[in-house]
Amino acid sequence: MNEFSDKESEPYSSEQYPDLYDRICKRCISFSQKGTILLINGLYGRDYPLDSTVEYNWTEHEDDDLRRTLADSIITINHRDSYHIEFQMYPDTRIVMRVFEYSFHHAQKHQSDVEVLQFPEPMVLYLFEDGSASDQLHMTIDFGSQGTFDYRVPAFRYLRMSREELERRKLIVLIPFQLLRLRRAIAKERSPENLKALKVLVSNDIIGVINDNIAAGNLLPSEGQVLKQMTLWLYRRIYEGYAEMEKEGINTMVEDALILDVDIIIAEERKKAMAMAMEVAEKKVEKEIQKRETLLAENAAAISEKNAALKNMAAKLRSMGLSEAEILEASGMTAEQLRNLEQTVV
Repeated sequence: MNEFSDKESEPYSSEQYPDLYDRICKRCISFSQKGTILLINGLYGRDYPLDSTVEYNWTEHEDDDLRRTLADSIITINHRDSYHIEFQMYPDTRIVMRVFEYSFHHAQKHQSDVEVLQFPEPMVLYLFEDGSASDQLHMTIDFGSQGTFDYRVPAFRYLRMSREELERRKLIVLIPFQLLRLRRAIAKERSPENLKALKVLVSNDIIGVINDNIAAGNLLPSEGQVLKQMTLWLYRRIYEGYAEMEKEGINTMVEDALILDVDIIIAEERKKAMAMAMEVAEKKVEKEIQKRETLLAENAAAISEKNAALKNMAAKLRSMGLSEAEILEASGMTAEQLRNLEQTVV
């Protein structure tokens, strides 16, 4: 995944947040294994079960300029199938070459057959509008006398996808990037119409979609909380610095909508956790009480059985003509114990 560098005018320069987009992308694709599997299924048209195993390949490489690059978007499903998703925020003519380089390093590292070099399935996910109509990127690899190979990388243009299409594909982990839809328009003009559109975007197309997916069981409340936190980070990075946002109260609205909602989720999670803890504690106490009652019942039965045996023995000794002193000596009982035993009805 390359480091993002914004070319459009924004209130905060990219130098202030050199790797924020990088970290948000990394967080969004890795916070939930279920969400990651839905992402792979939706982007690549796969049908992996939601309980499939997921491995994130957080591998650092160095390029020719000795700059570290993170190939942290290579995901392996079920220890077998690898996918390389390259997020892109600006035009880059070398993007296919970089995808090839990262994929080659990954194939080398995980090579199991000396005669086979298996590359991950690549894809470039555009988070900006580049104007191109092509759904594939190409690079020709020339092997000299062995011929050439057309290395093709599918291109997924996020901003062209409707909300309905994104939901149909269940690309839930990409929801925070809905904020990018108005990035260019608001950078150009903070008109009342654009500011109103931003409010609707946050409340409906982000918070509303996250809440719908929580209700549908596609997200846990805690996972929805992560997506809202990522949304807040992106909002602060893209929009918060404009004076109009503060003046019109939009910053406060967004902060309240996201943070207060997160607080509600946290409170609900804590309430559920406390209820579960109470249930576990109650079951533990109930089990301990049952255990003690069982022991008491077993002890009472044993005592009753012992007393019956002693009473029978005393009666037998009396029938044999032994005196009380002789009975006490033979049984080991005291005179009081013998009297109480003989008065007990068994």
